[in-house]
Amino acid sequence: MEQLAPHIGHLIREELRRQQKTNLWLAQQIGVAPRTVNKIFDKEYIDTCQLLRISRILHTDFFSIYSALLQ
Repeated sequence: MEQLAPHIGHLIREELRRQQKTNLWLAQQIGVAPRTVNKIFDKEYIDTCQLLRISRILHTDFFSIYSALLQ
């Protein structure tokens, strides 16, 4: 049975909380409105360019989550 991809928005929110950073901080870092960050949290899938920016800003390789599913 094929494993489903994780909900990336939830993973980003969890990592942001783990680092004790705010939605406003992330919004400022990626150059969007705070309400857009909330929309990102709701997304099950995300544009790769946006995910790359967020990965760099949070120093977290979110792509490795998907790579692990290829094994």
